[in-house]
Amino acid sequence: MWAAAFVALACVAILALSGWREWESRQVELRNAEVDMANLAQSLTQHAEDTLELADTILTGMVDRMEVGGTSPAAVTKIQSFLQARKYNRQRIRGIFVYDETGRWLATTEDVDFAGLNNSDRDYFQRHRASAERGTLIGRPVKSRSGGQWIITASRRFNHPDGSFAGVVLTSIDVAYFTQFYRRFDIGPNGAVSLLNADGIMLARSRDDDGAYVGRDMSGSPLFRTMGQRADAGAYYFKSPLDGQERLSFYQKSTRYPLVVQATKAQSDVLAPWRQQAVTRFGIVTGLTLAIALIGFFLVRYLAKGQRMAAALVAKEGDFRLIAEQCSDVVMRVGLDERILYASPSCARILGWDPARLLGTSALAGIKPEDRPRMEQVVAALKAGEAEEARIIYRANHRRKKEIWVETALRVTRSSETHAIDGVVAISRDMTEQKDLQDKLAALATSDGLTGIANPRHFDDRLTEEWARAKRDGIPLSLLLAITSRSSTTSTAIRPACLRALGRILSAQVRRPADLAARYGGEAFVQLLPNTDAEGCELVAENVRRALRELGMLHALNPTWVTWPRAKSA
Repeated sequence: MWAAAFVALACVAILALSGWREWESRQVELRNAEVDMANLAQSLTQHAEDTLELADTILTGMVDRMEVGGTSPAAVTKIQSFLQARKYNRQRIRGIFVYDETGRWLATTEDVDFAGLNNSDRDYFQRHRASAERGTLIGRPVKSRSGGQWIITASRRFNHPDGSFAGVVLTSIDVAYFTQFYRRFDIGPNGAVSLLNADGIMLARSRDDDGAYVGRDMSGSPLFRTMGQRADAGAYYFKSPLDGQERLSFYQKSTRYPLVVQATKAQSDVLAPWRQQAVTRFGIVTGLTLAIALIGFFLVRYLAKGQRMAAALVAKEGDFRLIAEQCSDVVMRVGLDERILYASPSCARILGWDPARLLGTSALAGIKPEDRPRMEQVVAALKAGEAEEARIIYRANHRRKKEIWVETALRVTRSSETHAIDGVVAISRDMTEQKDLQDKLAALATSDGLTGIANPRHFDDRLTEEWARAKRDGIPLSLLLAITSRSSTTSTAIRPACLRALGRILSAQVRRPADLAARYGGEAFVQLLPNTDAEGCELVAENVRRALRELGMLHALNPTWVTWPRAKSA
C-alpha cells in the first residue's frame, strides 16, 4: 500500500510539474514575442523618423528659398526649374509642392499640368494660413491630386518679408512606401505593422493593399484612450477592432514627431509552435507516467532481489581484496568522486606511499600537472559510459624520487543492483625503465649519431609534411643546403670536429618550432625553413656563414681548411 501511494503521488507530481512547465513555456513564448515586437517597433520608429527628417530638411531649404526669392513670376519660374532639375528619390519622398497664399500651385516636382489647380481646401493649408507656427506639420493622409494615390503630407508655412502668410511648401510620402517596407518583415501570417499619428489616425498598415485602413480613426481604441497614462513604449494585449484577432503588440511613440508605431502578432501565430510541442510533450509525460506505474508494480520484487545481490557483492568484495593484496602491481578502487576507496600494499613499493594514507585522497593528486588533463579526459569518458576500459601512460610523483613513469589500466565497475557505473578499478605498474629505453631508441631513430641533429629519415618525413602544408596554405617553404668540402691536405682527424661544429651552428639557427636542422649525408647538411621566403633563407645562410667564420677553426698543417664563401640563394 505504501508503495502504491508513493507511485500515485509521484504520478500526480509529474503531471502537475508538467502542467506548470507548459504554462511557463507558454509565457516564455509570449515574452520572446514581446521582445521581437519591441525591437521591430523601435527600428520602424527610427525609420519613420529618418523619413520625416529627410522631408523636414527639404522643407527647411525650400522655405528659405521662397522667403529669399519671393513669389514673383521670375522667382517661381526659377524655383520650378530648380525642382525639375533636382528631383529627389521618389521612392521615399514622392513630390515637393509650393502653393501661394491663395492655395494656387506655384511649382512642383510632379510631371503634371498644374495650371488652375488649387489646394486651399486642404486641412494643412488652412491650418498654416490660420496659425503663425513655423514648424513642420504632419498632416492626415489624403488622396494626391497629381497621382491619385494615398499620401502622407509634411508641410511648412513661408512668409512675406513683412511676416504675413505667403504660402505653403509641402512634401508628400506615398503610403505605399511604408506598406511595402513593412512587408519585408516576417511577423507571421496574421501579424501587422501600423503607423499612426498622435491623434490615432491610421497613416499606413502592412496588410492594406487597397488602402482600406488608411485614414481610419483609431482614437477610440483602448490604447489611444489610455495613451496619456502610458509610457512612451510598452507591450499591449488587445482584440483588434480591424480584424477581430487577439493580438500581442508593442507600441513606440516617436520622440521627434507626432507618430506612433505599433508592431503586432496574432497570439494564435505566436503560440502555434508551443501548442504543437505541448501536445508532443504531454504524450511523452503520459508515457513516462505509465512507465512509472509499471515500475511501481515491480518495485517490491526488485527490493527482494537487491537484498540477495547485496549479500553476493559482499562475498565478491572479499575475493577482490584477497587477489589485490597478492598482486605485485598497484591495485586501486576509485569512486565516482575520484577519491581512493582501496589501495593495495604494492603502493609502498611502487609509489612510496603507505596505502592507508592514500584512502580518501584524490586519485589524480599524484599525477604531474602536464599529464593530468589527459587522465581527466580518460576518467570522464569512463564515468560517462563512453568506454568500459582504458590504458594510459603518464608521469607520477614518487614520495622519494623526482618522478616515475606509470602505466595504468582502468576498468569501470558497476552496481550490482542498477548496473550503473559506480567507480573504477585501476591497476598500475612502474614503466620508468621501459620509458627511458623507448626514449633512447626514439632519439636514435631520428637523430644523427655524430652531430646530434636530425637524420635523413627524420628530415624526409618533416619535408613531406611541410611541403604538403605549404601547397595547401599557399605559403613559402625554403631549404638551406650546406656542403662541406676538404682539400687533399686536410687532416682526417679534424673532419668530425668540423661536422659537429657545423651541426651546432645550424641548430643555433632553429628559432621556431617548425624549423629543422639535419645532416643529410656524409658532408651535406640541410635546414628546413617553413613559411620563409628566399630573402629570409639567404639571411639565415648568411648567419651560418658568419658564425662559421667567427668560430675560426684552424689546423696547424692547413690554416685555411674551413672556407666560408658568401651565401647565395637559388
